[in-house]
Amino acid sequence: MRLHGHLSSEVVPHQPPETRGSTRSVVLYAPNVHTGGGYVLLRALLAAWPARIPLRAFLDERARSRLALAGGESVWWVEPTMVSRGSAEVALNKTCQTGDVVLCFHGLPPLLPNRGRIVVFQQNRHYFGRSALAGFSARTATRLCLERLIGRLLRFRVAEYVVQTPTMARELLLWYGGEPVERPTVRVFPFADHQPIEVPGDARDPEWDFVYVADGEAHKNHRTLLEAWRELATQGLKPRLALTLGPRDAALARAVDALRTRTGAEVYNLGQMSHHQILLLYRRSRALIFPSLLESFGLPLIEAEQISLPILAPERDYVRDVCTPAQTFDATSAHSIASAVRRFLDQAHPAIVPYSPADFWEALLDGVPKDS
Repeated sequence: MRLHGHLSSEVVPHQPPETRGSTRSVVLYAPNVHTGGGYVLLRALLAAWPARIPLRAFLDERARSRLALAGGESVWWVEPTMVSRGSAEVALNKTCQTGDVVLCFHGLPPLLPNRGRIVVFQQNRHYFGRSALAGFSARTATRLCLERLIGRLLRFRVAEYVVQTPTMARELLLWYGGEPVERPTVRVFPFADHQPIEVPGDARDPEWDFVYVADGEAHKNHRTLLEAWRELATQGLKPRLALTLGPRDAALARAVDALRTRTGAEVYNLGQMSHHQILLLYRRSRALIFPSLLESFGLPLIEAEQISLPILAPERDYVRDVCTPAQTFDATSAHSIASAVRRFLDQAHPAIVPYSPADFWEALLDGVPKDS
């Protein structure tokens, strides 16, 4: 196994274009990438596409109106149906030639054999099969099980995996198995878009104390976060928390409203937002809180770090890979999250002060009648 890239211990220097091996062309294969961090990274890659390489891409139809393409490109728009996905797989098989590089941005190798060099950009830790699917809907859990099976059965077709953190590289190695000489290359290559944002007005008085940018997937851990805000509210502390749940998270959004009604907790769902709106939301917040149980990259952590927004996050490897949090907590404990919030707000409960053994006996026997 060769592990190389910006964050690895073995860095392979980039060669100038004239010294690299010749490549017929690059094909960007990204069906089903239309939302979340994957979409943000895809959009950034398309914006930076090298002018010397003709763009050949398979992209998700649902992202068509939001992706800016230079023109003159060859794009196959893939609809979210079995027929369209199957047609795209056939087209990919027919159009790729020996020497082509096929970048599978959706995390899975092609279903059909391919003459190109297969590079998989792996940003979905669920594919490794080490996370429980109990919190997902039956439909999502079924889809993830099928995708796990595809990834494992067809992994021998992959010449190189690209991940964005050392933690993901380690987990991929464990998942792939086998002897090192039998494994493909794994490249650790983190990247993110850099967009300086100017905020009108005075941003020194943030509208929100905390913001959590995430959809309502089970591993994002919203339920534990809401329980932490319930605990804080019962203790009389009500920091303002903004969430960005989308239309698919209606049940979770109702739980947010119910919590606010029952306890007065200051937690609000702002709904699904564009990336530009999210960047503005960071600027209107005092801190990012990020209780996710697992991430392949954690793009909001990267973005918060870029603008020096304080971060409260779990004490987990994926967090330490990309940022230095102001406070950490146990993501499985609502009390731990609430305590981290209190510390950040300088409202921490004082630590207990041990008494002496003599004080213990005095307290225990206080009020007990003495023998006459």
